[in-house]
Amino acid sequence: MRISPSKAAALFAVLSLLFASACRKHHKRIAQVPSAPAPQPSRRPQPAPLAVPLGYSEEGLASWYGIPYHGRHAADGEIYDMETLVAAHRVLPFNTWLVVTNLANDKAVKVRIIDRGPFVSGRIIDLSKAAARQIELLGPGVARVRLEVIAAPANIPSDDFYGVQVGAFSVHDNAEHARLLYAQRYVDTQLAVKQGSVDMWRVIVGRETSIDAAQRLAQVLSVENKTVFVVRLDETIPAPTEPRP
Repeated sequence: MRISPSKAAALFAVLSLLFASACRKHHKRIAQVPSAPAPQPSRRPQPAPLAVPLGYSEEGLASWYGIPYHGRHAADGEIYDMETLVAAHRVLPFNTWLVVTNLANDKAVKVRIIDRGPFVSGRIIDLSKAAARQIELLGPGVARVRLEVIAAPANIPSDDFYGVQVGAFSVHDNAEHARLLYAQRYVDTQLAVKQGSVDMWRVIVGRETSIDAAQRLAQVLSVENKTVFVVRLDETIPAPTEPRP
């Protein structure tokens, strides 16, 4: 049977419309296929920054202390045992581990900071008797050393405050009298005790959020008092484990 050209054209147009409609439905179905979920970023808790950077170092004079402080409370609250490898520093956080090297003989010892001191100009660390023995410091009593931080506790911003020690007194009433005098000019003035055969009451002025700010305050205070020291205002914090070699 023959189809006229007009009918053929009409049929072709109908078939074209049906084909286009099917293609649109096919594309529509493909567009509805869900895509693979995007990878989620890791939500592992990030470790807290350290209170003092590893590798921090300084050089200066070291001394050591034993009796009458042996068996007394250190500044961090624990009992000071002069036969353990511990030390005192004015600003490093408690439970910071250091390598202390005697620059005269290159002997080194690892110590943990538990106490505050020394409060003598030019000195940067007070070692326990055991630590001093290991680097041959007992005889001379004072030697030039290098300190290097090898482990530190996590930083606690609320604990990062510094003050200036303006005096130390063996009589509490004298210390309190000095505190009251400074309190007339400085709101943040407090006493801290260092236990020994005779307790020493330390007068501390200021509550600064950085060592630099505390040093500026120390410069102001040193005009009338030459024996001032920047010190950390402490909170007891957990001890890190000693680093393995």
